Amino acid sequence: MAAPKVAVVGAGVIGLSTALCIAETCPSCSVMVLSDQFSPNTTSDVAAGMLIPHIYPGTPIHVQKQWFKETFIYLFAISNSAEASEAGIHLVSGWQVFKNTPKEELPFWSDVVLGFRPMSEAELQKFPQHRFGQAFTTLKCDCPPYLLWLEKRLKATGVQMYTRKVADLWELHSEYNIVVNCAGIGAHQLVGDEKLFPVRGQVLKVHAPWVKNFIRDGDGLTYIYPGIHRVTLGGTREKGSWSLSPDPGATKGIFDRCCSLEPSLRGAQDIKVKVGLRPSRQCVRLQREVLSQGGVKLPVVHNYGHGAGGFSVHRGTAKEAARLVGECIAALQGSSSRAKL
Repeated sequence: MAAPKVAVVGAGVIGLSTALCIAETCPSCSVMVLSDQFSPNTTSDVAAGMLIPHIYPGTPIHVQKQWFKETFIYLFAISNSAEASEAGIHLVSGWQVFKNTPKEELPFWSDVVLGFRPMSEAELQKFPQHRFGQAFTTLKCDCPPYLLWLEKRLKATGVQMYTRKVADLWELHSEYNIVVNCAGIGAHQLVGDEKLFPVRGQVLKVHAPWVKNFIRDGDGLTYIYPGIHRVTLGGTREKGSWSLSPDPGATKGIFDRCCSLEPSLRGAQDIKVKVGLRPSRQCVRLQREVLSQGGVKLPVVHNYGHGAGGFSVHRGTAKEAARLVGECIAALQGSSSRAKL
């Protein structure tokens, strides 16, 4: 058969990294990215881009760890290269603090991040309301730079990008051999996934260049993540809310909570409010499916539902999606060979 044509629907961090993995592992493919929104207008552009995993209750821990490890290794190599600044990837050290000692003092990812250890009593004096803490070094992806870097890599490998609103995956069957669904929260409507729901997140992006260390409350609701140019302060987790309008009450709450962890933030300037809808479900949907209508079949690979943890596992899930695309290609080539016999 001719070079398989693959459409990747979605241009957030999941869609772009999946398209790149497909282009790298299936060089004979013709890959297109289709999305109604590109950076800086994606959910990924709102995210802090910190590599601290979130738990997916419906996904085995060893699988989550593999996704995280592959992503960490990939981004660590970029952070250690001349492209680090353009890609917006950097190492950041800091603390995760708890008001009470957590049941799990060693999270599953503790041996993937760098230098993980319990905080000393002297360090904990910085956080008088907290009794326990963990210190470690991890990676951060600044957006939009990382998304723009991925787009540049895609163009260099011959992947084309088109602004297009896809209302139904089936509309692509006459143009493409395989469709990859990386639509994020858009999959709720695109494929009618009732298990997918938004978790609204509001964050502040501020100018506070003196803040060098990340600080994350163990409950995951309050966090301070320094980027290359701005510090992300968060956050909110509003399950089921579709509103993209900033909430002034939430802005004040976020700022006050972050200042209680890092009082120097009272001097932060140029505060910008951002809102995104995390595409959440019990587990990431990462699987093959064959759609069929009237005897015509369309192989689909789904890769969405990463919730608050997309950046932490994006490369790992992209590699798995690319492997599934490879399976689809093998099946297509097998059926086309049989058709010739």
